[in-house]
Amino acid sequence: MTLILAGLALTACGGKAPAGGNAASAESVANVAATPANVTAATPAPTPTPTAAASETTLKTEDYSFTYSYPAAAAAIVPLRLWLDKDRDELRTTLAKDSADAREQSKSGDFSFNPYDSSTEWKVVTETPRLLSLSAEIYEFSGGAHGNPGFRSLVWDKTADRRLDPAELFTSKAAIQTAIGNAFCRRIDAERAKRRGEAVDRSSDDPFSQCPRVEEATLILGSTNRQTVNRIGLLVGPYVAGPYAEGSYDVTLPVTPALLRAVKPEYRSAFAAR
Repeated sequence: MTLILAGLALTACGGKAPAGGNAASAESVANVAATPANVTAATPAPTPTPTAAASETTLKTEDYSFTYSYPAAAAAIVPLRLWLDKDRDELRTTLAKDSADAREQSKSGDFSFNPYDSSTEWKVVTETPRLLSLSAEIYEFSGGAHGNPGFRSLVWDKTADRRLDPAELFTSKAAIQTAIGNAFCRRIDAERAKRRGEAVDRSSDDPFSQCPRVEEATLILGSTNRQTVNRIGLLVGPYVAGPYAEGSYDVTLPVTPALLRAVKPEYRSAFAAR
């Protein structure tokens, strides 16, 4: 079994200047007096600001493979780092239990055991003065015909020092649907038509011809200027807008005045319409 864990890395260097005033020792006074007038005393090097390192955990056993990573920007925020570490450990514990159970059941069942797989990769979507926006690509395999990709997202409010689901920055999910639902549907239909080679028939009984609701997508907050949130992303996994073979859908929309009105008043200054 191999385990690689990259945690928080801190670096610091530099010296400390002698104390001044009457407390100076005779030795230090003598040293100063002995310094020629045309020689400038060396200035201590400034101490670098400690930096956090990105984290990646990789674990492989006979029962499963597990990977979990997050960027340095998230590691630098201690409460967020602790939450991500807890999330990682919980996912790994569940995976270990489920895969061990499946291996045991396969011994008396009529199926072959295939090792499970779980990966979660968090990345920075954007960072503004107030918000750090993260999204994660995930992949899960639990012995079926194929694995399933998916998405997660979160926002860290640096002012309130708290983690939020992106939808929590809005007055309600219904308000988001009202503001961008039609635009979301048009973009999804245009992409589905490209992949299928024909226009989408909304009157069809095929559930994959219907328009998914915004709340069925993973909402992420983005920015073109790193000052305000002025665009949003909607990530749609397989089986939501189309069959597994069509893969995932990724829609990006600008923040409109209508969507801006759906933002909670306390977060409105962190957004801007485009």
